[in-house]
Amino acid sequence: MDLREVDGAASLSERLGNQRRKSEMPSLNKSELRAAAREKRLSLKSAGFAAAIAHHAESLAIAKGTIVGGYHALPDEADPALLLEKLVELGCHIAFPRVVGKGAALEFHRVPDGEVLAPGAFGIHEPMDIWPRAVPQLLLVPLLAFDAQGHRLGYGGGFYDRTIALLKVPAIGIAYAGQQVPALPADDHDMTLDAVLTENGLTRVRG
Repeated sequence: MDLREVDGAASLSERLGNQRRKSEMPSLNKSELRAAAREKRLSLKSAGFAAAIAHHAESLAIAKGTIVGGYHALPDEADPALLLEKLVELGCHIAFPRVVGKGAALEFHRVPDGEVLAPGAFGIHEPMDIWPRAVPQLLLVPLLAFDAQGHRLGYGGGFYDRTIALLKVPAIGIAYAGQQVPALPADDHDMTLDAVLTENGLTRVRG
């Protein structure tokens, strides 16, 4: 059943965006929150987004030579492609994630010259396992929603939570500004972002 068709009921995205106070936790469970966030994110897509966040690349203050864990955006995700290109111009090295198994952290690989990412697990474009391994010193992280405390709503697989916990490196969420919500539930295994980059610029959320 499409919840948007329920007579007299607010859409999930409206319920997600209209919490009364930032101190209140949303009453929806995580599955409902994800559905709401996907709906909201779809409405935020902008042809100028990739260029807008690339404009803020220098504000990340990433040192030359840093290995940055990027990602290839799904159709509705906030796209970091132009940001990654700018970071390369600034002297960074980019590695891309690969799903190696359920319950495991992500592994990262550099893309050899002349090679391209191809759909792998879950249809996500990812590197081949024979390509050079790399250990990111900073992660760019996709998300469905985020709050001012740095909590991130992911897709439910826990891949980035495990990766952040393992690598213990700064993690920057990449998002449309409209993906921010008043508050998100946080379980013990949920890792907090250090900052979020949107078309409006970089916001550090802790430390």
